[in-house]
Amino acid sequence: MRRRVRVRARAALAAVALLLAAGSACSTGPSLEHRGDVTAPPGDSRDLTIGSAGFTESDLLAQMYALLLRRAGYRTEILSVTNREIYEPALETGRIDVVPEYAATFADWLNAKANGPGAAPVGSPDLATTMSALRRLAKPRGLTVLDPGRAVDQNAFAVTREYAAEHGLKTLSDLGRAKLPVRLAAGDECVERPYCEPGLRKTYGIDVVAVDPKGVGTTQAKQAVQSGRDQMVLTTTTDATLDQFGLVLLADDRHLQNADYIVPVVNRARAGGPGAVRALSALNTVLTTEDLASMNEQVDSWRRLPEDVARAYLERKGLL
Repeated sequence: MRRRVRVRARAALAAVALLLAAGSACSTGPSLEHRGDVTAPPGDSRDLTIGSAGFTESDLLAQMYALLLRRAGYRTEILSVTNREIYEPALETGRIDVVPEYAATFADWLNAKANGPGAAPVGSPDLATTMSALRRLAKPRGLTVLDPGRAVDQNAFAVTREYAAEHGLKTLSDLGRAKLPVRLAAGDECVERPYCEPGLRKTYGIDVVAVDPKGVGTTQAKQAVQSGRDQMVLTTTTDATLDQFGLVLLADDRHLQNADYIVPVVNRARAGGPGAVRALSALNTVLTTEDLASMNEQVDSWRRLPEDVARAYLERKGLL
């Protein structure tokens, strides 16, 4: 529901599909029979492929990973693949070596892959619990999940500045206490997702009188709130366009949303060594949610290239 995707070159998908087909005969990851116990030392290939999921934020993160690894002496290339069903197996086999991921979302995805689509979610609002589950699921697949930083891309809810000022709203708890009827612009599945309408009612006591099915963070959804047709919109914490619509986020002060902190995930056999880990982990010391939203805006609204935005940011932070 929440992860933005835009179509990229079909050639990239075909290339990864070919890599996966080739990799089925000679995978660099652990065999299926022995995935329960990965004992080989982490590898340190000097040629690394960074995967991007094909939307702006993932492109930016992949560019920053590539630049940091190059500075540390690695040769890198970036491969854009819009489908997790393709790039995650490629990560397991070592055809892709590094990807930026989202902790809770990726934990639930791996859990469903291991235990079936009906498996109970393991991602949660608690970061430590989520990371523990994610690492437990990733390890048998030959994947290492590096530490998260401060940047998080979660579902979030926004109202107009005027509406927030009129009713004294800074948090979702404030909105619940105000007892205001709220029309919510969101995806149509919001009526049943626990982090959306049911969660807003149960956790915050918000009176959601209707869900206006205009999508998650779409222009149409924001315009509906801007015009007063709806009072609140479901978007994300790194949405770069809120200012353009006069919108502000209400803080999730009771932690309804899952801990979708950004984490690098690497193929342990090829990129799990201390050099690559140290290079990638450097980003954790500086990158914030606000930084990422600003970079998204530079690409989406100012039409700057992701590589240029990524390089300028790392140089400004003293990492290049």
